[in-house]
Amino acid sequence: MSSCLVTGGAGFIGSHVVRALLQDGQEVVAVDDLSGGFRDNVPDEARFVEGSVGDFELMSGLFARHRFDYVFHLAAYAAEGLSHHIRRFNYDNNVVASAGLVSLALRHEIRRFVFTSSIAVYGHAPLPMREDMPMAPVDPYGIAKMAVELDLAAAHRYFGLDYTIFRPHNVYGENQNIGDRYRNVVGIFMNQIMSGKPMTIFGDGSQTRAFSYVGDIAPVIARSALRPEAIGETFNIGADQPHSVLHLAHVVANAFGVEPRIEFLPARDEVEHAYSSHEKVRQLLGAEESTTLEMGIDRMARWAQRVGPRASRPFDGIEVERGLPASWEVATRE
Repeated sequence: MSSCLVTGGAGFIGSHVVRALLQDGQEVVAVDDLSGGFRDNVPDEARFVEGSVGDFELMSGLFARHRFDYVFHLAAYAAEGLSHHIRRFNYDNNVVASAGLVSLALRHEIRRFVFTSSIAVYGHAPLPMREDMPMAPVDPYGIAKMAVELDLAAAHRYFGLDYTIFRPHNVYGENQNIGDRYRNVVGIFMNQIMSGKPMTIFGDGSQTRAFSYVGDIAPVIARSALRPEAIGETFNIGADQPHSVLHLAHVVANAFGVEPRIEFLPARDEVEHAYSSHEKVRQLLGAEESTTLEMGIDRMARWAQRVGPRASRPFDGIEVERGLPASWEVATRE
């Protein structure tokens, strides 16, 4: 039995990774500051610690006490569009905190550091995005993820740190924070329907993403630490088939048994089409997409109906208001 640290363990993907590790017989410590996660997402079999990954003293104590074999770093503030307006917050949470975690992993000579990055590192790359393409992010969130990827590579070259990087994309499913209005469009749509509001779409909804069900992703991330062929590798992971945001809205409405009511908002600056190739993760780790969009949305909708709509907590630390979408500007002042 190995000792595993999962950061962001009460969050969306993190809580599913915790569950997958427990099912594989591992000991798990889940750390989360609950800024976007929920305590009841964490299985009782895991030890939960409420706190920030950026609290170096807290994390130092946990490393010393638990002597972790593996670190799964999923904690991040992943609001890609909002990151333009919260640059300092973005880099503090997504780069500085990660660098501290890498230092502790090196100090305690862990066996593997597994990091969840994002296809945001590709920016406006040709489709499908492949791991051998250069990173060229176009927003601070993607820049932060790229920085941590580069730091891990440097730690490997200098200290021999073994690491594995995953670049998931547009993940949805149970345990997602559907009350967050700045990210995770599937959860936003579901929360809006359950609150009796129209679904809001930036632009005309023609932008495409390969929406990826968390149940196809989290187990692969959890088991990668024990796979020698994953050492030093970077993997895209997620669904193969892209869909438009407008099509997604109709699928979500259908899952709730309602006619889609859609409010189109002014378009925002974002990558119009984004999906990636998954040949590498299939070949080396045997990962397969097994959940269609309709199946996954139906499962998440049934879960969302059980937990009910959640109130949005406006982000109160906007650093640059210029260019903020009007709907977000209202939200930050509620």
